[in-house]
Amino acid sequence: MNWLNTEAFTAFGQHILWSDMIGNTFGLIALALGWKRSIWTWPVQFVSGLILFGAFAGHLTGSAGKQVVVMVVAAMGWAAWVRGRKQAQDGTIAVRFATWKERGLMVLAGAAGTVAVALLFKAYPSLSWDPWPDAYIFVGTVVAMYAQARGMVEFWFAWLLVDAVGVPLNFANGYAFSGFVYVIYGALVLWGMRDWWLRSRAASAPALEGAHA
Repeated sequence: MNWLNTEAFTAFGQHILWSDMIGNTFGLIALALGWKRSIWTWPVQFVSGLILFGAFAGHLTGSAGKQVVVMVVAAMGWAAWVRGRKQAQDGTIAVRFATWKERGLMVLAGAAGTVAVALLFKAYPSLSWDPWPDAYIFVGTVVAMYAQARGMVEFWFAWLLVDAVGVPLNFANGYAFSGFVYVIYGALVLWGMRDWWLRSRAASAPALEGAHA
């Protein structure tokens, strides 16, 4: 599988790797499937994580480690969505806003996790040459995918925060296709956020008297 880390083509002076291109294309498809609340978002995310792990391993340890987490959480999310498919009237996945307690716990977990992982990277410099952004992306991805697995609208906000650091980091490290794809991710995230937001409001609206729930 060494060919995955060879150059696919060059664009605007940037060398595009096969692994970077294929892995992020799968990631883009997974995000679109997540927007549509399709259960297939999880196996596609797993494949994306597997390919991108091969792309980042040995260079961006935090990003590579993030892909391991992506694969683990994708398997857990798949199981969670299989169990929750009957929660929505259309047979897909019911979505909702997190409670203030859940939001607070995710923010605290994200902050504490970022500090802990960054300190680990700093203690072992061979793991990452840029500890803080690597740790932020690693932990932010875990929080975002946890929220997605629970059907929380906040998962879209979490992805936006991850992308805000991930885009410049990918460009700076030669993963141009990742950077370009994350720009497209941003547009999909905004559309997906709007869709989930509207669905969550519709689901929480009280049924009219005499109407079937």
